Amino acid sequence: MNPKRKIAGLLRHFLLTLQLNFRSRQAIAYGYLMPVLFLLAFGSIFRSDTPLLLHEMGQLLTISILGGACMGLPTALVAERERGVWRRYRLLPVPIGQLVIGTLLARLVIVASAALLQVVLARAIYGTPLPVHPGQALVAFLFVAFAFLGLGLLVTSLANDVPAVQALGQCLFLPMILIGGVGVPLAVLPPWAQQVAGFMPGRYAVEVLQRSLSDPRGLTGAGFSLLALAIIGAASGAVGAKLFRWDSGRHADRAARAWVIVALLAWIVVGATASLTGRLQPIGPGEGTYAAITDAQLDQITYDDLPDDNDLATRLAPPFKGGAAVAGMGEFAAKLKAWPPVRVDDPGQSVRRLLSVAAIADISADLREAEIARVVFDELQARHGRARLPQILGWVILSPDEGAVVTQAPELGLRRHPAEDVVRERSALYAKKFLGRLLGKIPD
Repeated sequence: MNPKRKIAGLLRHFLLTLQLNFRSRQAIAYGYLMPVLFLLAFGSIFRSDTPLLLHEMGQLLTISILGGACMGLPTALVAERERGVWRRYRLLPVPIGQLVIGTLLARLVIVASAALLQVVLARAIYGTPLPVHPGQALVAFLFVAFAFLGLGLLVTSLANDVPAVQALGQCLFLPMILIGGVGVPLAVLPPWAQQVAGFMPGRYAVEVLQRSLSDPRGLTGAGFSLLALAIIGAASGAVGAKLFRWDSGRHADRAARAWVIVALLAWIVVGATASLTGRLQPIGPGEGTYAAITDAQLDQITYDDLPDDNDLATRLAPPFKGGAAVAGMGEFAAKLKAWPPVRVDDPGQSVRRLLSVAAIADISADLREAEIARVVFDELQARHGRARLPQILGWVILSPDEGAVVTQAPELGLRRHPAEDVVRERSALYAKKFLGRLLGKIPD
């Protein structure tokens, strides 16, 4: 066939797929109604947050993509297969694979429009800020969509009819919603559920989307999560393509279903790697409440009780001239940046663990304690931004017993293991020193 005609045919199939989608009530429900209902539900549940829904948009967009890709896509494809549509496609002078790709691209457009609808409605109804990094948000969306469309193609290949799609789709949808960090925030899940969530793509989808939407660093440091989504999507998509059936009379046999192990193996590899590298550290139930800290509360914090920067407790070196490397702390700064315990989803927990490093060095009377505290301060600003960091530091000061602190860091060369209550006390003092500098109330 002439290449131009082939492209024209694929384009026509692409547009036809979009047209048929908007004629299907189930497609509209999965693709658009469900995301809107979740948006309204989240708006009611998190109505005390400021700004409203800013820190939940990653979850909402993941739900939208998950519903459209893992429920809407297989429902449409299996319904067409039952009506004999794909048998007729076999008569076309176009490979079935190209038609499947066209269908996936059409679904990508549908899911993207649903995600955009959520962002626009959140802005219009609740005043939710627009993405901090629009370009990175698009990259994050494409990775998440790739992972979930691969899973949707796998469900299509395994399901013999539309009711089977509902059953298989719910087997993916419900666990990720309930214990996968998608519907229920990780911070309120028990530790065992947080560990299980590390084996599911939903956790990584929420992380990369939320980073691009609200984190000043954007996708910096999210390489593992992006790789996890790519691996899961590639494994699921490859198995789904291998098992794809165009005839409703052909059912998936045991040999075909055995290929599912390949797709599940990708989940296991991702989760095991995350666990071994310390990325699945439990997040305490109090974390995330920093968002409720107001400017008035920050103004009420006083700094009269702080020791001097050169005293025995909470020593702090002056700003480095020429960077940490020039000051002889470059190696420590690099280790701290890559330290797994601080590479967690919740910014509040990340800040507490960074403060714990300064506290441990101070309590241990490390020869570099003042310089370590300065490196921690620099890393806090680089990792969380000067706009959001005061709120989190204020939470640490006003709620010193919330969240979880680190009491040992041998990977950073800190060998002592001080008591938790002392680490909390020094962490709060360092938080005051850092907050005072950020607000201009303490000269730096």
